[in-house]
Amino acid sequence: MVASQGAPTTGAITAPAVTIQDVHASAYRVPTDAPESDGTFVWNDTTLIVAEVHAGDQTGIGYTYASAAATRIINSTLADAIRGIDAMSVSASALAMARSVRNIGRPGVASMAIGAVDVALWDLKAKLLGVSLAGLLGQVRETVPVYGSGGFTSYSIAQLQQQLGGWAADGMTRVKMKIGREPGQDYERVRAARQAIGPEVQLFVDANGAYTRKQALDMAERFAQVDVRWFEEPVSSDDLDGLRLLRDRAPSCIDIAAGEYGFDLPYFRRMLDAGAVDVLQADASRCGGITGFLAAGALCESRSMPLSAHCAPSLHIAVCCALPQVAHLEYFHDHARIERILFDGAGAPVDGALRPDRSRPGLGIEFKRVDAAQYAIEE
Repeated sequence: MVASQGAPTTGAITAPAVTIQDVHASAYRVPTDAPESDGTFVWNDTTLIVAEVHAGDQTGIGYTYASAAATRIINSTLADAIRGIDAMSVSASALAMARSVRNIGRPGVASMAIGAVDVALWDLKAKLLGVSLAGLLGQVRETVPVYGSGGFTSYSIAQLQQQLGGWAADGMTRVKMKIGREPGQDYERVRAARQAIGPEVQLFVDANGAYTRKQALDMAERFAQVDVRWFEEPVSSDDLDGLRLLRDRAPSCIDIAAGEYGFDLPYFRRMLDAGAVDVLQADASRCGGITGFLAAGALCESRSMPLSAHCAPSLHIAVCCALPQVAHLEYFHDHARIERILFDGAGAPVDGALRPDRSRPGLGIEFKRVDAAQYAIEE
């Protein structure tokens, strides 16, 4: 006899839903420790958006690096969209948030706001279950390799060598520097970086879309002479034909990478359909949180494409350990510094890798509210 639709299965265990009670976001502007620039941008501070989601007796924490405008989207639009939803049903909240920003526009600040809340929802779910996020997601590896990322174009040669050489001495097997601000000086800076890190450490470069196609082709040939292995955004990430040209014609030792500005799955699909990259980048704080990053991972797995996590290292540790396609995680100087200052439990690399702390629930971090107060941005 077939049970009627909706009837509980005999012996099924049920529990009352723990619904989302409240959502709140706050913004913090943290000065950099020195002037910073890359190929196309200059900055002196970084804005952290912290989202908190409350359900039962637990609070989930998530964050992104975005405009302070994200707080308004979270505190009004997203909070209204998910309040009352079962905290265990993260996918239902993700769908509700995506629908709520239809008339705002999903790509950009709205997706970053969604990312912060989605991470908080996953952190909350793990805490309600009394497990780490790594335990909740499951692990295919114990650690995730990182690459030290900084080497800003505003740095002197001495600063560049000290930072990258320091990471190499600490056991990182990959480091990345910025290029593109003054193309005529880039080769000498890259060569100086190679001298600082030695022959065994992989050297990555990131132009942030500053070069033309022909400039990028010329520089790729020159960078290969000092064994550069990764060329990120040699041209604009919107120039898929240009990225494909570089992928086809750059020396075979150099991987072409892009994707950090992907805010939704169609963006990543278009990039892969164009054959534009050797390695896809994704950022959970931008592409819709852990939910969006898992989707990007599935897309990469379906294409046998490596995936690299962009920035926000403490946020990415658990999800990177859960996905087989992940190659490494960017240990970005600004974000790693902010996370050490403002989050208890922020991960620190050991032998060039980050390991999730499974002894702590959720993401394994706690927001240092008192320490953050001096950086708060008033709404």
